[in-house]
Amino acid sequence: MVYNTLTDLQLIDLLKRDDEAAFAEIYNRYATTLTDFTASKLFSLEDAQDIIHDLFVKLWEDREQLNITSNLKAYLFTITRYRIIDKIRKNITREEYAVMLQALANVYQPSIEQQMAADELQQAIKNAVDELSPKIKEIYRLSREENLSIAEIAEKLKLSEQTVKNQLSTALTHIRKSLSIISASVYLLWWLS
Repeated sequence: MVYNTLTDLQLIDLLKRDDEAAFAEIYNRYATTLTDFTASKLFSLEDAQDIIHDLFVKLWEDREQLNITSNLKAYLFTITRYRIIDKIRKNITREEYAVMLQALANVYQPSIEQQMAADELQQAIKNAVDELSPKIKEIYRLSREENLSIAEIAEKLKLSEQTVKNQLSTALTHIRKSLSIISASVYLLWWLS
C-alpha cells in the first residue's frame, strides 16, 4: 500500500486499526509544519518539538477513539493551538509564581502553614520521582536538576533524542498525576494563610 497517496480520512481509518505506517504518514505530512508553527509562537524550537512530540504520542494513544470526520490538518492545528496556549499559561504562571515567592521572601517569613505546604509539595515531588524506573529517574534528574538539554542527555546516556523525549514525557506525566491532588491543597493553604 502506498500511504502517501491516501487521503487523511483513509489514514485516520487505518490509524484506528493500529496501522503504524498510517501513523508515520500522518506524522510525515504534518509534524514539520506543526513544529514550525509552534516555534513561531513560542520562539523556542525545543519547546515546539516537545509539544508536537507529545501531540503525536497522544494521537497514537487515543487512536481508537478519534472522531475526525472532515479535516485532519485543522484538527491537529486546533490541538496545537491549545497546547501552545497551555504552555504560555504555564510559563507565565511559573514566572509570576517566582516573582510572588521572591516578593514574599523579601517582605516576611512564611507562616508555619505555608512552610508545611511547601515542604509537603517538595516531598510529593520527591516521592513521585522515586516511583519512576531507574532509567527514567536518571533522565528526569539530568533534565530538571542538572538542566541538561535533550541532546546532552542523549549523548551522555548513549540514547536517541527521541528515547530521551519519550522517557521525559513519561516522567512528567507521572509527576503531574501524582501532584494533581496535592497541588490544589498546597495552593489553597498558601493563599488562605
